[in-house]
Amino acid sequence: MSDTRKKAEATGPGTYFITGYPGFIGKRLVEHIAREDPQAQIYALVQPKMLKDAQKHAARLEGARLELLTGDIVDMHLGLSGEEYQRLCERVTDIFHLAAVSNLSTPKETAWRVNVDGTRNMLELARDCARLRRFNSFSSCYVSGDRLGVIAEDELDRGQGFRNPYEETKFQAEKLVLRASSTVPVTIFRPCSVVGDSRTGEIDRFEGPYYLGILLVTSPMVVPLPLPGNGVAPLNVVPVDYVVSAVWHISRDPRGVGRTFHLVDPNPMSARRVYELIAEKANRKLPRFNLSARAADVMLRLPVLEKLARPQRAAISYVNHLAIYNCHNTLELLDGTGIRCPPLGSYLDQLVAYVREQYRKRRESLEVEDPLDLSPAPGSEEAPPPSRSSRQP
Repeated sequence: MSDTRKKAEATGPGTYFITGYPGFIGKRLVEHIAREDPQAQIYALVQPKMLKDAQKHAARLEGARLELLTGDIVDMHLGLSGEEYQRLCERVTDIFHLAAVSNLSTPKETAWRVNVDGTRNMLELARDCARLRRFNSFSSCYVSGDRLGVIAEDELDRGQGFRNPYEETKFQAEKLVLRASSTVPVTIFRPCSVVGDSRTGEIDRFEGPYYLGILLVTSPMVVPLPLPGNGVAPLNVVPVDYVVSAVWHISRDPRGVGRTFHLVDPNPMSARRVYELIAEKANRKLPRFNLSARAADVMLRLPVLEKLARPQRAAISYVNHLAIYNCHNTLELLDGTGIRCPPLGSYLDQLVAYVREQYRKRRESLEVEDPLDLSPAPGSEEAPPPSRSSRQP
């Protein structure tokens, strides 16, 4: 039995409220909680349009005490009935707020309504929860905006600019959470780009600079396309299984209250090295030249790539952004637990294999004309940027 499981039993089963279900991270977090705290009561807020997907996933969780509540974080009292809202206020011990709009091209008004106003609504609930032990808020490393150099976990407002509404609205949402920390026991998590499971490679979408690299190198095109820019900046990615394990453990550690945690690879590879490794595994030779970010954006507007690139173009700037995310707080609280971010090279095979297999299935079942079309199917959810436009991380 894990240490966190023992701690959960020692303090009695919790009552958990989770937003962002049935999104990619949300589903796995629910599974993890049900496994680690089997007597727990779990409430999950589900948008009406996602209810069928949520019900399908919930049906597979045998023995889990999971109740789906239909609502939306942007609505008053989250769109819940008075009885449902009151029940949460009386019972909930731990909140995990994952829901967000994270598509980098989402209009600012939409992103603000969900990311900022939605967080404000969740904090109102937190203040009303009489038994609350922790408000766990999912932010993003990219609240640092256009800052360069080493970025510490306790830094937020340093006069940075923002490259898209996602960064700006997550920054504003985090400011709300910090202001609430005087009266609410908050913990802030800032993941970088979340990729597939390190054991299976599974992910529900292929977006962001990392997956762009996989698709461009492994596509059926005769010549793999060059990496945008010089690729010297670190390409920081974390597998979803690490994110869930780290979040769960830190959420149970009293030392996590009032602190911020970067969920990142402590030793990220450069974008160029990642691109080279992907090419090696695909038995492809890379072009000898690089493209500037501006030239890459023009390239991705070509007819053969434009469909793939619509959710990708906004992510090009991340490939060459020299930001280094310090994760001292995270390493401190995970020390001795066995929970660590695996190096990308140790699970790259699984990621590439999964992408290629999904491409093969999509091509066979949908007769995809665009050789690089791996856009999510209608109704699917998105993951954390620069890859997660849904409210279901």
